Amino acid sequence: MRLLTATFLALTPFVAQAEEPWGKVDLQAAKSLHDKACTSCHTRMYGGDGSKMYTRDGRMLSNKLELQQRVASCNATVSAGWFPEEENNVAAWLNQQYYHFEN
Repeated sequence: MRLLTATFLALTPFVAQAEEPWGKVDLQAAKSLHDKACTSCHTRMYGGDGSKMYTRDGRMLSNKLELQQRVASCNATVSAGWFPEEENNVAAWLNQQYYHFEN
C-alpha cells in the first residue's frame, strides 16, 4: 500500500503538467515565429493569408495536445529549427487565435 501511495505522489506533478501541454508561453514571440515559418506554406496550400488552414471545415485537430504535435510536425517538415519552447509558444498562440481548445 505504501508503494502505491508513493508512486501516486511521485507521478502527481506529471499529471498536472500533462493537463497543460505547453506551460508558460511567449505569445509575442510566437506570432513572429509563425509568420516567418508558417505563413508562406499555408498561403501556397490555401491561398489568401493562409489562415484557412486553421478555419477550414473538417480540420483534424480536436485538443491542445494534437495541436502541439501538429506544430512539432510542421517545424520538422519546413526545417524551421524551433526549440520545443518555441513550438509550445506557437501552439499556444494558434490556440488563442483560432482553436480555443480547453482540453
